[in-house]
Amino acid sequence: MEYEDKAGRPSKPPSPKQNVRKNLDFEPLSTTALILEDRPANLPAKPAEEAQKHRQQYEEMVVQAKKRELKEAQRRRRQLEERCRLEESIGNAVLTWNNEVLPNWETMWCSRKVRDLWWQGIPPSVRGKVWSLAIGNELNITHELFDICLARAKERWRSFSTGGSEAENEDAGFSAADREASLELIKLDISRTFPNLCIFQQGGPYHDTLHSILGAYTCYRPDVGYVQGMSFIAAVLILNLDTADAFIAFSNLLNKPCQMAFFRVDHGLMLTYFAAFEVFFEENLPKLFAHFKKNNLTPDIYLIDWIFTLYSKSLPLDLACRIWDVFCRDGEEFLFRTALGILKLFEDILTKMDFIHVAQFLTRLPEDLPAEEVFASIATIQMQSRNKKWAQVLTALQKDSRDVEKGSPSLRH
Repeated sequence: MEYEDKAGRPSKPPSPKQNVRKNLDFEPLSTTALILEDRPANLPAKPAEEAQKHRQQYEEMVVQAKKRELKEAQRRRRQLEERCRLEESIGNAVLTWNNEVLPNWETMWCSRKVRDLWWQGIPPSVRGKVWSLAIGNELNITHELFDICLARAKERWRSFSTGGSEAENEDAGFSAADREASLELIKLDISRTFPNLCIFQQGGPYHDTLHSILGAYTCYRPDVGYVQGMSFIAAVLILNLDTADAFIAFSNLLNKPCQMAFFRVDHGLMLTYFAAFEVFFEENLPKLFAHFKKNNLTPDIYLIDWIFTLYSKSLPLDLACRIWDVFCRDGEEFLFRTALGILKLFEDILTKMDFIHVAQFLTRLPEDLPAEEVFASIATIQMQSRNKKWAQVLTALQKDSRDVEKGSPSLRH
């Protein structure tokens, strides 16, 4: 109203165009640029002191922005250089594996040079070949045997899906419990195998392959059947091997003493493995071992899941594959050495936690574990106790366990 009285005419709301200053020849990229602009004509001009202060603030902002840009550029350059070094290292390793190691496997696989290459991680392009050779095929499984087992599995699935009689299923050597395991449990576990990858779920490119290997195995080893955790092992093999070769590696891997003890749920032998683990736990990490003992944190709470899935469920996939690399080289001992390496990596954190928080932490490890830190921690673990190595400690404990059973009054009657 005051404006109307002075001008003698009613005021109109200014249009958007009238709000834009006519003397601006550019659009400021950020609000910091406005510091240097003069105030609008209808406002008092900036005092010289304030204008100087704003100019200094702007110059400081520019300096800080340039520092950030330089730091980011240096970070990107370091990343690029590291990526180039890694690619060159992988390329050289591939040549070494293909040209020197694989053609002379029997004589070179246990050499110091190859063991060092193994520790650094097997290049993905040759990983499947190395795993197959390292795992071996003591069971003498052929591609034809896989086809036969798969055909039998498919026939049983068709029989179940068409509602075949219980008698027919029993005649086929498949009980109601087996039917439940092969159909429902496998189906459920496949959908929960690496869900973030989406390649093993229904409709994914590897869903049927994973289902085939697990189904064929239940026919090949009905005495073992399907056990939760197998799907992760089969999935990792599928990612690195053709289907039939993955089945061969899978069957031979599960036939190893440690895996067979766990997947057949041999409680006595599992307890022996846990006891052997604790011997080296106390030797390497006495402070954390005492803390776990005080809080009744037994190895089965966290080790079972790690051993059942060979760390493929608990660790990032690329890190798990590196664990598999050395596991194929060193055998079951490395599974327990890895467990101690993980515990050592987080020792300071774990010693401050109670039972619940330790159990939660170890059953859900951080998702961004750096491989180099994990392997550096594993490298510090000594698998020797009182001049006895892992195999010697395990054998002694198994002997003690058998002696106890023989001396048990309940077993003598």
